[in-house]
Amino acid sequence: MRTLIIGVGALGGLIGARLRATGARVWFATRDEASASRLRASGLRVSGLGGVVEVAAPDVAALDAYPAGLAFDLLVLATKAHEAMEIAPRVAGWIDAGGTLLPIQNGAVSQLLADRLGSERVLGGLSNLGATLHSPGVFEQRNAGHLLIGELAGGLSTRAERVRTWLGQGVEVRMTPNLPGAVWSKLLLNCSVTTIGAIAGCTMRAYVGTIEGRTVFDRAYDEALSVAVATGARPEQMMVQPIPPGWSGRSVPGPEHDAWLGEVLRAYGDLKPSMLQDFERGRTTEVDFINGYVVDLGRKLGLPTPVNAAIVATVHGITRGELTPDRSNLVRIAAAAS
Repeated sequence: MRTLIIGVGALGGLIGARLRATGARVWFATRDEASASRLRASGLRVSGLGGVVEVAAPDVAALDAYPAGLAFDLLVLATKAHEAMEIAPRVAGWIDAGGTLLPIQNGAVSQLLADRLGSERVLGGLSNLGATLHSPGVFEQRNAGHLLIGELAGGLSTRAERVRTWLGQGVEVRMTPNLPGAVWSKLLLNCSVTTIGAIAGCTMRAYVGTIEGRTVFDRAYDEALSVAVATGARPEQMMVQPIPPGWSGRSVPGPEHDAWLGEVLRAYGDLKPSMLQDFERGRTTEVDFINGYVVDLGRKLGLPTPVNAAIVATVHGITRGELTPDRSNLVRIAAAAS
């Protein structure tokens, strides 16, 4: 499949490098020519789980440098959510007949793009791959995660199987007939693990052992799960079971819940939050598509989401330079849970 990966950050770089290491030709699109030039010179290197690969990257150019009239079988959108929403309409014409646009952002990006561009062009996707960008072209795979793809209307399809087989040469790819449920399962963890770690400036394992960290985690997760259930979604098990033991609107403290939390920690506890990396690089975060999405839906459904709203406000405060990532932020947010 003629494949263009748009965005050569931690996730796009990891996927593209491992796919190129199989001998596949892969094209890459970056923000600007300076970034493209650096990658052409340095190539791509991945270390960590899955082994080390080093590949040349001759087919790299700035997105705006790609000429009109291109035809790709697969466009993988590996940018941040707000960038995906802006870029996708610009590159939709590059999808060959029968080709596919595969967004792998957090939140409801796939559905929003399908509504805009047509479900026949867009295949839903999300990632459980933990990756860190150390420097341009240098990536580390931090977990044994996978890409999950599926039709936004549900069910299985030939095109999803074709994409799974192709990308599966480089990284693990799975299909699901319940992609909306899988999107919510990932969103639940984004709302808790990712954003809380970012505003605390540490990993989940570092903050969840504190009273305020555990409180914020449980309440942010409970609020998001309540909204998910109210939409009619059926959260799907991915790396962990999405519904905590005994849950009925609130997490139930006890040994069973502690064991469930231990599974979350084993899967995600030591990963550096991607949103914290956004803070460090001065980039726009995806919080409006994560906790902000839960808050907006909760408002429409009449469900209170005070902890998620406080998380959104804190992330924006850090982005504006009014706050810094620190565990003390969790003390204030925990007050919203009382």
